Amino acid sequence: MRAFLNVEQSATGRRWVGPDAAADRLAEAMVQDTRLPLPLARILVARGVPPAEAARFLDPKLADLLPDPRSLKDMAPAAARFIRALKARERIAVFADYDVDGGASAALLLTWLRAMDHGATLYIPDRIDEGYGPNVPAMQALAADHDLIVCVDCGTLSHDPVAAAKGADVVILDHHLGGETLPPALAVVNPNRQDESGDLAHLCAASVVFLMLVEANRLLREEGVKGPDLMAMLDLVALATVADVAPLTGVNRALVRQGLKVLARRERPGLRALADVARMDQAPNTYHLGFLLGPRVNAGGRIGAADLGARLLATDDMREAEALARRLDLLNTERREIEMAVRNSALAQAEGRGTDGPLVWAAGQGWHPGVVGIVAARLKEATHRPAVVIGIEDGIGKGSARSVSGVDLGAAVQRVAAEGLLLKGGGHRMAAGLTVEEGRIEAAMARLAELLARQGAGAEGPRDLPLDGLLMPSAATPALLEEIEKAGPFGQSAPAPRFAFADVAITHTRRMGETHLRCGFTDGAAPPIDAIAFGAFDGPLGPLIEAHKGLRLHLAGRLELNHWGGRTKVQLRLEDAAPA
Repeated sequence: MRAFLNVEQSATGRRWVGPDAAADRLAEAMVQDTRLPLPLARILVARGVPPAEAARFLDPKLADLLPDPRSLKDMAPAAARFIRALKARERIAVFADYDVDGGASAALLLTWLRAMDHGATLYIPDRIDEGYGPNVPAMQALAADHDLIVCVDCGTLSHDPVAAAKGADVVILDHHLGGETLPPALAVVNPNRQDESGDLAHLCAASVVFLMLVEANRLLREEGVKGPDLMAMLDLVALATVADVAPLTGVNRALVRQGLKVLARRERPGLRALADVARMDQAPNTYHLGFLLGPRVNAGGRIGAADLGARLLATDDMREAEALARRLDLLNTERREIEMAVRNSALAQAEGRGTDGPLVWAAGQGWHPGVVGIVAARLKEATHRPAVVIGIEDGIGKGSARSVSGVDLGAAVQRVAAEGLLLKGGGHRMAAGLTVEEGRIEAAMARLAELLARQGAGAEGPRDLPLDGLLMPSAATPALLEEIEKAGPFGQSAPAPRFAFADVAITHTRRMGETHLRCGFTDGAAPPIDAIAFGAFDGPLGPLIEAHKGLRLHLAGRLELNHWGGRTKVQLRLEDAAPA
């Protein structure tokens, strides 16, 4: 296939790939049938949406897409036990993972119970001292003082810890890949159990918890009792879905779309305070969830007190929320500094090993276990390959892995663990964790690479830049972007559209800090459009634009609305360029 705009090698070394002739014909036909703008029609064609379904796709209704909670195995006994604990005023403990999904899942339960005038004990393990998921001492201690333990975003593989919870019932609400056998819990609700159909495998843990609360509210209605307002809790589900890199398709898309509307109302003290410390000055979108709010919620679990994020999300006290938000913001700044040092070392090591295979990985002595997941994500983004980053301490490596679309990383990691090359490992399609003896890291990564290659990892060229089409600067208006946003929200498995602007002139440039670039461009027929390129001077893109000397260029990136000073303007998030 011929390169788009004949760009075989761009400033960043990539080949531009645009829609083929068949996709163009389908988009033109959709315009005729629906009267939608051509750029939006192209996006719908790329999503596989036929013209007859366009209107429904652009206005998804949660009521139409939300599955019956009872379609998940063990949902009925889980919800019934939860309601029995509420009615009997039993002592409830919530054991949660220390990431955003775990914190949001815990906050959903705590918020629901508080609305029913009932409390619960929050327990989140320390990442370094206790590691991921339930452990025997913690579960024994909780069982001694509680009647019901609800494990959220963890527990599916925790056979011994669940068995150790003598005297208490255990309910697990999770989404991580299950093993051949389940732990001895009263109920294990998990769309990724091996005996599930897989139809809901894309749900994060917070969505599983939300479905359990939907079923709990239904049970209350049967008794003539009104349950809490679940729609008002969708801000937590949206945050968890985006932060956990769940695909924004099907019901996930509807959950996030509605959750963003709830978040915009600024009613939850914790998220309101966090948005303020993150200096969010516009209506929230998936970028804010994934890159401003999510990392700050995660910061406590990564390098601070593990329960800070969940406490922030669950609190109804604005003063407490502001204090927690400030503390998490400071921890996030500290986390970025630690991450930078590890990222530089990991990237250099991975490049030295080679980044053209099915897996990129790096391991280092003393790398902080709280940042290896973020660094793995950075390696994945840089190479378009599944990535693993491992921190080694006292002969034991603890690592995090991140995957690309179409590659089930969790299943591969779990198999390597089952084969004995890892001490333990598991996760879901897009992310996984593992523990490995230092002397077996090379062998384990080689085996993992072999399994990922069988799934097609590494087959796609990392240097291809997919584009959704060509756009004239005069067409890039706020009205068009508002139309395009109807196809959102954009994120995992539903990327924001990327457009090319052909044969344009740079009107001005300005550095921001050490690595970022602001500039403007025009085709001479329309007013200039502002552009921003983050990290442009980490590579060749920034120098090319800054030293353009009148050279006309093709530009590529994603459009967004910039709200500033009471005005709304279109801005290009610039990703690449090539001489025209």
